[in-house]
Amino acid sequence: MSGDDGVLLFSWRGCLFRVTDGVQAPKAGSKFFCRHLTVRPGERMLEIGGGLGLAAVLAAKDGARVTATDVVPGAIDAMRANAALNGVVLDVRLGDGYEPVAGERFDLVCTNPPQMPTPAGRDRDDAEAAADNGGTDGWALLDHVIEGAPKHVTPGGRLVFSIFEFLGVKTAHAKVEAIGFVPRVIARETQSFPRIGFERIDHLRGVDREGTIPPRGMPPTVERYIIEGTRPA
Repeated sequence: MSGDDGVLLFSWRGCLFRVTDGVQAPKAGSKFFCRHLTVRPGERMLEIGGGLGLAAVLAAKDGARVTATDVVPGAIDAMRANAALNGVVLDVRLGDGYEPVAGERFDLVCTNPPQMPTPAGRDRDDAEAAADNGGTDGWALLDHVIEGAPKHVTPGGRLVFSIFEFLGVKTAHAKVEAIGFVPRVIARETQSFPRIGFERIDHLRGVDREGTIPPRGMPPTVERYIIEGTRPA
């Protein structure tokens, strides 16, 4: 925040986070993702799209060696500030997806990326919209992360990501299997249907490959899933 706007602080799980300009305060999906993101001490973790650093800081608190990337400069500043605020060390790098970690491998690659299906011509460049827009079918960023995982996940390592149910659990499993990883659902949670989804409900029904959205009316809730893909050792 700047000027007379004050400072927005978020406290959770014994940590304090400063929510600065250019990053969003944690929402239900972020907290769901973090609750089910398990790390082992010494494990090398990469988070793609670190935002304000919620998952990265919590994982570092649990003993992981964390690298986090983000394409938004304000997110890089926020992650560094929140790491210092909570007494942990993060390796934070500016760049798109895997670009800042070319040639490196990790025990865990994870992401909770923008994944709201976005009608053609409705995408915007402002930070708030970019935090939701996932391309026409919602898979634009997730596909990039999944397809790049074999080059960056160690044998026996894991890929972890979140999806809305209307992206398709079967579709997610097929994408993970296509890169040679073994998929499974590690968590499921019922959440309020996202407000931006109501504005795009006809488009969402058009890309809902597995028929999860009722054909009429406005659904009050949506299921969220955490998918894990394990690379064979």
